[in-house]
Amino acid sequence: MMLFFHPMDFLIIPAFLLSLWAQFRVSGTFNKWSEVRASSGMTGYEAARRMLDRNGLHDVPIEPVPGKLSDHYDPIARVVRLSEPVYYENSISAISVACHEVGHAIQHQQHYPALVMRHRMFPVVRFASGIAPFLLIAGFLFQATGLIGAGIIFFAAAVAFQLVTLPVEFNASNRARDIMVAEGFIRSDEERGVAKVLNAAALTYVAAALISLLELIKYILIFTQSRED
Repeated sequence: MMLFFHPMDFLIIPAFLLSLWAQFRVSGTFNKWSEVRASSGMTGYEAARRMLDRNGLHDVPIEPVPGKLSDHYDPIARVVRLSEPVYYENSISAISVACHEVGHAIQHQQHYPALVMRHRMFPVVRFASGIAPFLLIAGFLFQATGLIGAGIIFFAAAVAFQLVTLPVEFNASNRARDIMVAEGFIRSDEERGVAKVLNAAALTYVAAALISLLELIKYILIFTQSRED
């Protein structure tokens, strides 16, 4: 049984390198467009607040949080949290990220199917992602196909969660871009910068999902081979 190396690793290693490059790219792209002031002069907070209000989400607050690229929408507390560079600055990066997070709030309001599914999966996935590595490691060490099989099932749940996350993220970005243009948050010549910021962030989710999917295939192949042996 190939525990430490498998032919699938020839695909997993490049995917891992892609993930590292994606992380580097999102940071570099954010920094680059953080230096470009939005023509509207709006800060991330102002853009997010206006976008929320114009979609009837007057009761959704916006809070600054420490850190960089720590921006997120909390569906339980129903609050948009923006990192301080995004909250206070009026750059292309700031309003792009802020409006993307508001896109998630709008998805929540409209019960976007993929987001609803993601929320329902989360409690199960939190448990599954925690136990799957232990089951897989134990199964490999003791050559116990039952443990490997159980680990694969739990790991598959985590992979499914990552795959469902992809349309959620892309849809939030599309909503952000459409509203930013329609409401005059950016000019047409600034769309390029917005697209680069949001696409760089989306690539990190794609790379992470790709790695997990390839690893799942690897475990399934190992499991199948062990049963044939």
